Amino acid sequence: MAEGIVGGRVTLAFRRWKRAAVKPGARLRTMAGVVEIVDVTPIAEAAVSEHDAPAAGFASRAALLASLGSPDGTLFRIALRFAGEDPRASLREQAGDVDAVAEHLARLDGASRRGPWTHAALRLIGSRPGTRAAELAAGLGRETLAFKRDVRKLKELGLTESLDIGYRLSPRGHAYLTEHDFHKPGGCR
Repeated sequence: MAEGIVGGRVTLAFRRWKRAAVKPGARLRTMAGVVEIVDVTPIAEAAVSEHDAPAAGFASRAALLASLGSPDGTLFRIALRFAGEDPRASLREQAGDVDAVAEHLARLDGASRRGPWTHAALRLIGSRPGTRAAELAAGLGRETLAFKRDVRKLKELGLTESLDIGYRLSPRGHAYLTEHDFHKPGGCR
């Protein structure tokens, strides 16, 4: 599906929601890159056409409808377009601004009710790439969903990347952690 969005072949999505979860003009970061929501329209299932199926990445209308699962909620037809690469992808390769990263992480740590967490999370992800979030969270004594929210903050800075299972440090994350640990007493050498 991601390739279809990037290539312009997939321009529709269909979702059942209690109320629309996206609005026209919204930009979402996805595995395909940045996707812009062009239009969101409630639609009756009977109005979904055979022509909608390939535009939504399905071989047939029946396959599209089967993917929707439960009939609960309103069916929405979502027009979308590829709006460009995820800006975090190039950010992950930028290893030269370690001081700026350190300042941002210090602000995240300072704003946290539980105290500093960023360095411990980065170290753990770096030492256990591809490990399930629940296991990583448990290793820090954290609740899984709260840990995932925090990792998204690290991803916004280009420090981590999501894998099919778990995470890994990006080149930028490695550079930050290497530089930061090098200057800390007892840090990595």
